[in-house]
Amino acid sequence: MANLLYRLGRFSFRKRWAVLGVWILVLIASGAAMQTLSGPTSDTFSIPGAESLDALELQQERFAPEGAAASDGPNLPASAQIVFAAPVGETLQAPERQQAIQALLGALDGADEVASVIPPIPGQTVSPDGRIAFAQVTYTTQSIDLEESTREHLLEVVETARTSGLQVEIGGDVLQTIPEQSATEAIGILIAALVLFITLRSLVSAGLPLATGMLGVAIGVALITAATGFIELSSATPTLALMLGLAVAIDYALFILTRYRFEYRETGDGEEAAGRAVGTAGSAVVFAGLTVIIALAGLSIVNIPFLTAMGLAAAFTVGIAVLIALTLLPALFGFAGKRALGRMRANVTGTVQRPPAAGERWGRFVTRNRVVVLIVAIVGLGIASIPTLQLELAFPSPATASPESTERKAYDLVSEGFGPGFNGALIIVADLTGAPDREAATAELGAGIAALDGIVAVTPAMTNTAGDTAIIQVIPTTGPSDLETERLVNEIRDLPVEGVWIGVTGLAAIQFDVSEGLSDALLPYLAVVVGLALILLLLVFRSIIVPLKATAGFLLTIGATFGAVVAVFQWGWAAELINLQATGPVMSMLPIFMIGIVFGLAMDYQVFLVTRMREEYVHGAKPTEAVVVGVKHGARVVTAAALIMISVFAGFILGDDPIIKSIGFAMAIGVAIDAFVVRMTIVPAFMSLVGRAGWWIPRWLDRILPNVDVEGERLRKSHPVPARPVEQPAE
Repeated sequence: MANLLYRLGRFSFRKRWAVLGVWILVLIASGAAMQTLSGPTSDTFSIPGAESLDALELQQERFAPEGAAASDGPNLPASAQIVFAAPVGETLQAPERQQAIQALLGALDGADEVASVIPPIPGQTVSPDGRIAFAQVTYTTQSIDLEESTREHLLEVVETARTSGLQVEIGGDVLQTIPEQSATEAIGILIAALVLFITLRSLVSAGLPLATGMLGVAIGVALITAATGFIELSSATPTLALMLGLAVAIDYALFILTRYRFEYRETGDGEEAAGRAVGTAGSAVVFAGLTVIIALAGLSIVNIPFLTAMGLAAAFTVGIAVLIALTLLPALFGFAGKRALGRMRANVTGTVQRPPAAGERWGRFVTRNRVVVLIVAIVGLGIASIPTLQLELAFPSPATASPESTERKAYDLVSEGFGPGFNGALIIVADLTGAPDREAATAELGAGIAALDGIVAVTPAMTNTAGDTAIIQVIPTTGPSDLETERLVNEIRDLPVEGVWIGVTGLAAIQFDVSEGLSDALLPYLAVVVGLALILLLLVFRSIIVPLKATAGFLLTIGATFGAVVAVFQWGWAAELINLQATGPVMSMLPIFMIGIVFGLAMDYQVFLVTRMREEYVHGAKPTEAVVVGVKHGARVVTAAALIMISVFAGFILGDDPIIKSIGFAMAIGVAIDAFVVRMTIVPAFMSLVGRAGWWIPRWLDRILPNVDVEGERLRKSHPVPARPVEQPAE
């Protein structure tokens, strides 16, 4: 592989105008495809086999108006729960308050995209003390598809009602919109530019990774957007692809650029340096990219369609980043000339510049004190992992929203006036097709539900026109995220009614099914992704110990990261430092997302550091000296790459949404721990400790494994380093 990539690097450098032209044409074609082929995104949420979604689909099918078009899947129309509250000690019966309520509901009834308005009903949706009540507004389409004018009208009439002294809050999903692109991406790029400039000490050098990174994500996001005309993709898919694509593209370009500068010092020839940089560092980039792609594509194992689409789209963008790093970047080296070397230009024809001292000093410190360093680092990460034992997962809900948001206020008012169960009503959908006596079966089901513990109210059964399906609404005593509510859902599903299929749906039931599905998929996902990565690392390093050590280090990273997430977001430790106003269970999808993304990035750092160690070892260096050289040349790159990602992810912590905060916090902490504690501390200490055994592989396995030559041994033999020219002509 090294020889093939060496030739590709030299070709791209030599034919730079042609390579640049091809990528510009690809960019133009991608933009045209996005403009002409793109379709609407969809946030339809489905998990194949989830009982709650099967029940919802059955309800929509059996209770659909006559002549209505069949749905492609379970879709919940947008809804708004309008909650009214009088001041403490007063009621809503005052004439001026009743007038304000009627005026608000009248303004909504018949408004654009409003399907129905159900006013407060005494004894049902009016609290016993008469102080709190709520109305239900149902819309004709999903929240993501609502016109912005519809939301603006709702907010306007609510604000008008508040002028009467009435507290009015809005629950439901009507205010949920597609997350807009904020300044976070721009801030991340600015931070990346600053870190690159400090690392490379050259504006031109800093601009090369940024240019290739932005070109790669522009092409990737454009093609993903164009794909929405043919396949169903979530609105968040392009955002994830942009975030990860930009991060890895900068990493890969930085790694190859750093090697190019080193090779230029050795050879004094730009084309030769480009070929050697792509042949050696480029080989590492290929395998690092494959590891990230495996981790992202592995999300398909979870069997949640929108997660699969997001993972594959992000993996596609990473693949483009690899191709650009291998072809366009060496072409840009040709355009930049010696300007890509920054302050090293004065040393190209003279003495070899001393490498940065910090990385070498750190490498020697770690290898000299390897036992103590290993004990301190591993014990420290183990202690940090202890809170993970208390990890609680739940679906996002208004209960964990900011206390200042109207959704949270509506949730709290309903809990205060009616009990927490009113925020998570269960909808029982009974398929009576196989029942011997449908009427008797319906009565038996209602009686069985009413006899269960933990129920506040059970509505009478409502059957459809055909009489083959019944719906019963159940109000539990506990909230939608409570374990007792989950127990009730399972007990209802297990009720023995002959010939009747009993499904439980509603937001609470859907949340439980999603959380359970994600939990069940976590271990298989880990097994497949880690297993494939182990095989890939075995090919790269031709070692038994290195892949196992890489995986063990990742598990330490995951444990410590989740420990930090639990301590902050569940227990509230240092919550004020990140302006976290509410604590609660961690979002159910966070473990899957974090494991996939952090694993891919962790293996990037592993490949960047250890390939150079192996290269030095293969070329004759002693094990400890090879480790020191690997750290010396890799520390600056890994530090810069990690700081860029940490800064970008940390930007999300500044938002108000606790879910976004938790994602940003977990990613930033995960990258920091893995890059600085695991890869740059534990890895060199361990490799120094095991010595030559770290590179051992059974002879029989060595014979059957293909030699991908990541360390460039064959390249060095077939293309020896040319003698340095005596003098370089000025450009």
